[in-house]
Amino acid sequence: MEMSAYEVYKKDDWQCIIGHAGFIKTVEDLYGAMASAAPNVKFGLAFVEASGERLVRYEGNDNELTEAAKKNALGIAAGHTFIILFTGAFPINVVNAVRSVPEVSEIFCATANRVQVVMVSTDLGKAVIGVVDGQTCIGVEDEEHIKQRREMLKKFGYKP
Repeated sequence: MEMSAYEVYKKDDWQCIIGHAGFIKTVEDLYGAMASAAPNVKFGLAFVEASGERLVRYEGNDNELTEAAKKNALGIAAGHTFIILFTGAFPINVVNAVRSVPEVSEIFCATANRVQVVMVSTDLGKAVIGVVDGQTCIGVEDEEHIKQRREMLKKFGYKP
């Protein structure tokens, strides 16, 4: 058994969802979930087949995001893994729609942070065992940080 990490390629302002699902129509269902979850979302998604032709299946409504999703899916290459790269929405706006797709069994992350996918390889294939989402914590917020957090939530419209 061998462990490795794959650095997800994405621009700083792109959001990313990585998960596990299990059926060839996953790409169509994820496309529908993303398209209906947020009106202005631009996205690309890719899904790694685990049997049959074992191809990267893909969909999207933005060429750059779709090409990046395909590149990342091929770099991860762990069966039944999917990746969605998107702009025009936050993960909070789309993650429940993605989670509600019947074949989705796991969401590893939904983030704008830098992401590394931690994998294990065996004689059968690869598996995602987790993700590194952002950087290591360095402390606990103080009153000023709390004030800044609440102001940011107001700015985004999530707090009155």
